Amino acid sequence: MKHIVFTLLLAPTAALAAGADVHFLGEQHDNPAHHARQAERVAEIAPRALVFEMLTQDQANRITPALIADETALEATLGWNESGWPDFSMYYPIFAAAPEATYYGAAVPREQARRMMSETAVDIFGPDASLYGLTDPLPEDQQQAREALQLAAHCDAMPAEMLPVMVEIQRLRDAFLARAALTALEDHGAPVAVITGNGHARTDWGAPAALRLAAPDVTFHALGQGETGFGDPEGAFDSVEITDTVERGDPCAAFQKDG
Repeated sequence: MKHIVFTLLLAPTAALAAGADVHFLGEQHDNPAHHARQAERVAEIAPRALVFEMLTQDQANRITPALIADETALEATLGWNESGWPDFSMYYPIFAAAPEATYYGAAVPREQARRMMSETAVDIFGPDASLYGLTDPLPEDQQQAREALQLAAHCDAMPAEMLPVMVEIQRLRDAFLARAALTALEDHGAPVAVITGNGHARTDWGAPAALRLAAPDVTFHALGQGETGFGDPEGAFDSVEITDTVERGDPCAAFQKDG
């Protein structure tokens, strides 16, 4: 019975997403069920190109169908397990679901991310920054909401002066994702799938919003994935699905003092 209910709940996503040029597939990074669902959707979508938040373009350029056939070799070639992302075994089925797709990386290279301490997102992104909204200041209420989310995500331990920088980095990452998706679409045609965290997949201010600014005629569908213990993910999505909660302990324990 549980399996039947699960199937019925998932059916609307495929129907709502049918015909979209770009499919944003959100995740809570450490939830295996979210990655399993992404792999299912990728198999259903059969994308011509697949964009990963977790990969730089240099890493994506190394991917071949032969490598995708060998999980161990693919992980080693990407250097995934040294990257800080959750275990590759959770992500591998996504690659295996699209062995013939062309892969794109949307990660901000580490050296460019470090430059954010002294430069702006506009400086790092380059000439097309205005197309993706990076030259426009955020509305004050949105800036405050984003800073509050960053503070909570860092266990209330982030210095106040760093919060605007963290928001700017998130905006830069959204723009990188949107640009990679648009490049993939222009290079190979629809459909394109994008693997990313829920925060970047939200339609109100994530990568879909940046894509909408840069290419208003491109259609997209954004899937957010939540957990039973927490409900829907923060933000707006075209579809939301809920899986079981992952037992992950207290992520803020390291910041708490004894007594």
